[in-house]
Amino acid sequence: MALLFFNLPSVYAEVQTAEEYLSNGNDAFNGGNLDLAIVDYTKAISINPNLGKAYNNRGVAYAKEGSLQRAIDDFTLAIANNLKDADAYNNRGHAYAEQGNFTQAIFDYTKAIENNTFYVKAYNNRSIAYYKLKEFDKAWADVRSAKALGGDIDPYFIQDLEKASGKGQ
Repeated sequence: MALLFFNLPSVYAEVQTAEEYLSNGNDAFNGGNLDLAIVDYTKAISINPNLGKAYNNRGVAYAKEGSLQRAIDDFTLAIANNLKDADAYNNRGHAYAEQGNFTQAIFDYTKAIENNTFYVKAYNNRSIAYYKLKEFDKAWADVRSAKALGGDIDPYFIQDLEKASGKGQ
């Protein structure tokens, strides 16, 4: 008796999990393929709408391609899934700053810092936003906080802050 084996890919197709699509999206993003990254993050979200990291990462991809409002919307969804997501707050703050909305950016950077007091990048970003609003004392305070945590501060930013504020560190 002969057994026949048929290749039935549609029946036995491997089904990917949300986490696998998230990983694929990260690989595509790191490889510079933003379109594919967005597709994979979207697939991850369609499988698991509570996967905040997929919203955050898709938001980063949208921001990188210049779609700031879409990025902000995704960062907001990431935050809704995890109110303690310091990265999503920092990323949304950066998108707001790119739009020139420094007040909202400062709010988000502050939330990021509240959720992770060692978040050097959020201190750096908030110092720049304070600088843009000419709140130089607050900018200096964040520079000092970032340095105290071992962060590197752009020396050109320090020069600009010194010049604008008339003060040194």
